[in-house]
Amino acid sequence: MTRFRPCIDLHDGQVKQIVGGTLRDHGAGPTENFVSEKPSAWFAEKFHRDHLTGGHVIKLGPGNESSAREALATWPGGLQVGGGITPANAGEWIDAGASHVIVTSVLFDADGRFLPSQLAGLVQAVGRERLVIDLSCRRTARGWTVAMNRWQTLTDLDVTEETLDRLAPHCDEFLIHAADVEGLCGGIDGELVEFLGNWGKLPITYAGGASSLADVAKVAALSDGKLDVTVGSALDLFGGKGVRYDDLVAWNRRG
Repeated sequence: MTRFRPCIDLHDGQVKQIVGGTLRDHGAGPTENFVSEKPSAWFAEKFHRDHLTGGHVIKLGPGNESSAREALATWPGGLQVGGGITPANAGEWIDAGASHVIVTSVLFDADGRFLPSQLAGLVQAVGRERLVIDLSCRRTARGWTVAMNRWQTLTDLDVTEETLDRLAPHCDEFLIHAADVEGLCGGIDGELVEFLGNWGKLPITYAGGASSLADVAKVAALSDGKLDVTVGSALDLFGGKGVRYDDLVAWNRRG
């Protein structure tokens, strides 16, 4: 059954909703849809109170360590964490209260070539049952191509059945942002959702473009209930007007 999973996206130490495709290392800052005056712990406590399990805390760049730790300490074991995770520090984040660590960029070299040794190091550090592989991707001539480095750099890994089968024995879940529609509130990537649902061998959380409760229902229908979904910029909790947070809490309780 498709569930709503919450998110706490951190940028410069604040909870924000941004247009994913505008993240850059240099130049103008990202396009911000929402900047919260409330700390990360406030959101973590709310999700805890409403029993919204399996959510993720994503550190978008530097300056987010303390905010991430505050969220995890507020709900130990209730949230996953991603952003800058390596084999060397993954265990520290589990000790800080994360249920899982989420990884993308560390699995590739600077040119985007996949490094199996890095994946093996992460599994050794925390175990596959604590590992979520983020295969956030962009549409390319090859289909969907994994993008790393805050979705700025395309890798040599495509989101295919072969890729999912290859990585599945080494992780507990997948997290997949459709980076081209992330933060735009213009609707989901239905083809990607359907493809992932047809594979459906591990838990997968889809993120990107959900702008209404109808989009959440569409994820459920297209994936035959096999994908969970995150709603960000459209959510009233983050200043959006498309989806009521209370409706998503009710959605999770319906079954």
